Amino acid sequence: MKIQADVCMPDFTVRTAEQLPALLVGFRKQAGLTQAAAARRLGVTQQTLSALERNAGKVSAERLLQLLSVLGVELVLRHPEEPQRRAGSGPVW
Repeated sequence: MKIQADVCMPDFTVRTAEQLPALLVGFRKQAGLTQAAAARRLGVTQQTLSALERNAGKVSAERLLQLLSVLGVELVLRHPEEPQRRAGSGPVW
């Protein structure tokens, strides 16, 4: 997946860890940050941030949330829309 840094990034549905590296790099570039600058804000070395971006699926949720905060990105969790829910039939268990 290639992300254009010069375009405002819309919402993304992330279903696999493999999607995270390209998104994190795209959001970092959109924020106008180099790896070194983002690493300083995160309190890690540039090499650590590089490894985090490459292996985003293996980092702790806490570290990922810290990086998203540095990048000015929100994490939103929601149930996918299901036909029964849109019809107003209540929760589906």
